[in-house]
Amino acid sequence: MGLSFGILLVLASVSSAQWIHHPDPKTPRTADGKPNLTAPLSRTPDGRPDLSGVWIRVPPVKRDNPANNNLLDYMPDGATISMRPEAAALYQRRRDVLLGTGRPSERCLPHGIPDAMLPGVPYKIVETPGLVLILYEQLGRFRQVFTDGRAYPVDPQPAWWGYSIGKWDGDAFVIETTGYNDKTWLDDSGHPHSDAMKTTERFRRIDFGHMEIGITIDDPKFYTQPFTVTIPFELLPDTDLIEDVCDNEKDAARIGASSGTDR
Repeated sequence: MGLSFGILLVLASVSSAQWIHHPDPKTPRTADGKPNLTAPLSRTPDGRPDLSGVWIRVPPVKRDNPANNNLLDYMPDGATISMRPEAAALYQRRRDVLLGTGRPSERCLPHGIPDAMLPGVPYKIVETPGLVLILYEQLGRFRQVFTDGRAYPVDPQPAWWGYSIGKWDGDAFVIETTGYNDKTWLDDSGHPHSDAMKTTERFRRIDFGHMEIGITIDDPKFYTQPFTVTIPFELLPDTDLIEDVCDNEKDAARIGASSGTDR
């Protein structure tokens, strides 16, 4: 019920704010004309799951703090994240001293991975031959995921989003990313990472309207062992992304309607 209510609020806010509404003829529908999100998943001509569309994360059932997404919200009960002393001290400062303030996004800088997908903000997946694009509505960010068989560059030039290469493993789309800088937060509660971090994301579309992403974080400088979070998502049909830039901010209503989380 919480999920459906949250999505209804998002769609209501889209309607009231005159965001794009474009019924997609390819969307399966129930007898009353509403999108059927539990219909079988869409597949591409080569038989692979079609990941394209506008997606938004499903709010976690357990919440560390309604205003701060925490990676632990997306891990099994009793799971822990084992940090090395330097990382633990930085996390303690961000969480308990700074009270979650000072995030890069407060200065219009990127959220990073996986934090970009944790607020209740839509993102769009666009699949093309040799390249998958992930477009984040918040602050107009994007990622390139190369699927043309290339290798990682010798010098990846450390970046906010790193350097991503994708491939299919059965029905799962797997993105492996290296070459991060150390400037982003893993979540709004302040989990840090170093420039040694590598991430592995497994995108799995469950049915037409639901997808989950398992993200494994491997950062030997800051964590004693890799750990995995699993984030559920729901499709936002019949709409599209809106423009969101720091001097023309129109996205807060959508964020607040879907989750009440801070940016």
